[in-house]
Amino acid sequence: MNWKTFYALLSRDGHVARRNLMPMLLQNLLQPLLLTFVFGRVMTSSGMMHAEYKSLLLPGVMAISMVLAGVQGVAMPLITEFQFTREIEDRLLAPIEIGWLAVEKIAAGMMQALVAGLVVIPAAWLTMGSGVHLTLQPVLFVIVLLLVALFASAGGLALGCSVGQTQIGLMFSLVLAPMMMFGCAYYPWSFLKAFPVLQYAVLINPLVYASEGLRGTLTNTDHINTYIVIGALTAINILLLVVGLKKFHQKAVS
Repeated sequence: MNWKTFYALLSRDGHVARRNLMPMLLQNLLQPLLLTFVFGRVMTSSGMMHAEYKSLLLPGVMAISMVLAGVQGVAMPLITEFQFTREIEDRLLAPIEIGWLAVEKIAAGMMQALVAGLVVIPAAWLTMGSGVHLTLQPVLFVIVLLLVALFASAGGLALGCSVGQTQIGLMFSLVLAPMMMFGCAYYPWSFLKAFPVLQYAVLINPLVYASEGLRGTLTNTDHINTYIVIGALTAINILLLVVGLKKFHQKAVS
């Protein structure tokens, strides 16, 4: 491991992110602002939703923002660098093992996911107004937050090394869209008890654990046990890391 090279690569990605800070913030904030305003302000103010729904919705929107930011921050550049610009060839010449190049991508994606998730909290307060009640559990919240960021980034690595340039649309339609709709972001997992088969089928969706984990560490609303969430996210992250690193090495060598 060449820490100097690793830090230089990470600094370069950080510099690029700072130069594109405003577009990145707009990209990461637009959907959360729309969701929290429509569902958390319009629907609750009109009486169609209870005011308590605001607190239930916020962690789910936060999870969606983190996953989208992490996946897009890692997968899209990888698809471009491997298949369009070939910029990855310059990185492969750096004095560092191939695997650590993937780790650097994951670290950069995690930072983007963390920023995208944390900015949702003040942004949601602005759009939803009063009625958002958070009961923060600091230690568990930080653990879940890091695990969700790692899931988003490692998932982006696995997708970015598996999806071809002509399959980007399919990635969003067949992977990300169903993940968000059945990821318990807009409702707790327990609300699916009327559909028992679906309730247990969605447990293969990592976003379920991200949404329920953040809900359990931020609010008093119903949620899956936080320690079960931590265990599930840890197992998912290990699997995605193994698959992503293997795919990255294969593409880099080829």
